[in-house]
Amino acid sequence: MRRLRRNKTGFGRSAAARVLAVAVAALLLCGCQMRAGRFAEFVPAEKDRLTLYTSHKPEVYEPIVREFEERTGLWVTVVSGGTNELLERIETDPASADADLMFGGGLESLLVAADLFAPYTGAEADNISEVYQSGDERIVSFSALPIVLIYNTKLVEPEQVTGWASLLDPLWRGQIAFADPNVSGSSFTALCTLCQIMGGDASETMRLFAENLNGEQLSGSGEVLTAVADGILPIGVTLEETALKYVHAGYDIGLVYPAEGTSAVPDGCAILSNAPHRENAEKFIDFILGQDVQQMLIETMYRHAVRENVPKSAALPAVDAIAYDYAWSISQHDVLLDAWNALTEVDP
Repeated sequence: MRRLRRNKTGFGRSAAARVLAVAVAALLLCGCQMRAGRFAEFVPAEKDRLTLYTSHKPEVYEPIVREFEERTGLWVTVVSGGTNELLERIETDPASADADLMFGGGLESLLVAADLFAPYTGAEADNISEVYQSGDERIVSFSALPIVLIYNTKLVEPEQVTGWASLLDPLWRGQIAFADPNVSGSSFTALCTLCQIMGGDASETMRLFAENLNGEQLSGSGEVLTAVADGILPIGVTLEETALKYVHAGYDIGLVYPAEGTSAVPDGCAILSNAPHRENAEKFIDFILGQDVQQMLIETMYRHAVRENVPKSAALPAVDAIAYDYAWSISQHDVLLDAWNALTEVDP
C-alpha cells in the first residue's frame, strides 16, 4: 500500500522536491511507530480520504494522483497490483477491500466484473468519444491503447511485416513474441482482435496462430518487448504505449500499425458499489476525464485520449481503430481461452 503526498508544483516535480520527498519518506519510515499518537493530528478527516486500487504503473498514476490531491485537498491512498488480483480481492471480500475506485484494467476485464461497481454519469460523460464508450454506465474509459506489431530493426526489414496476416504466415513460425493470454490482458485483446479482423472461423485462425508460435509463449507482456529488443525473437505483438517508450528510449524496435486496422481497447475506471467515499470517487473520475489529464496522456504517456476535443500530437500517430466487438470477446472469454489452451497445451 502506498500513500502519495501532495505536490505543489503541478504535474511536474523539481529535483529539490524529489530529494525532499525521499527525506520525508525516510523520516516517516523511521517514525512509523509514533504515527498513531504523536502525529494523529495530521491524519485527514474521513470525509477527505479516497482509496484507489490501480493496476497502472507508477509513472502513470503518480503524477495524476499528486495533481488531484493538490487541486482537491483530498488524501489519496493507492493500492497497486495486477488487474485480476485486485478484482479478485474486491470480489472475495468487498468489506475488507475498503476501496473506492478501481483505476486501470482493460474495459473487457472491468465489464466482466461490472457487478462490483456502481453507476456514475459524470460531468465529462458527453465529451467521451462514442467509439470509446463502454456501453455500461458503471464503467468509464480512461485512455485508448492500440495493439501494434513490433520488430527488431536489425533483424527484420519493415516491409516484411505488414499486419495481422503476417502472424499466420509460416515464414514466422517460431519467431513471434506473444504473451500467454491467460496472464496478459493485452494478449487476450490481441487474440480477439486477430480473430475479429481475419474473420471466418475463429478456431481456425487461432489454430494457425498457435502453430506459428511453435509452442512458445511468454509469461508476461513486458517480456515481449525485451525478447524483440534483444533479438531473441524478431517480431512480436504488444501495446503501442510500451512499444513507443522503447523506441524513444533508443532500443532496436520498429512499429507496424497493421494494414487491416487494429483495436484500441481503452483501460477504464469504476466506482465500487460499496465505496466509503463515493463523492470523492466521483470527483476523481471527473478529474481524469478532464481536458488537462487527457492532454497529458498524449503528451507524456504515449496514450490516446478518450475525449473528443483533445488536440492531437505529432508524437502519437492517428490509429485506424476497428469497431471492436466487446460483447463477443466477453461472452466468449472462457471458450476462447479453453480452445487456446488446448491448441498450445497450456494448463492455466
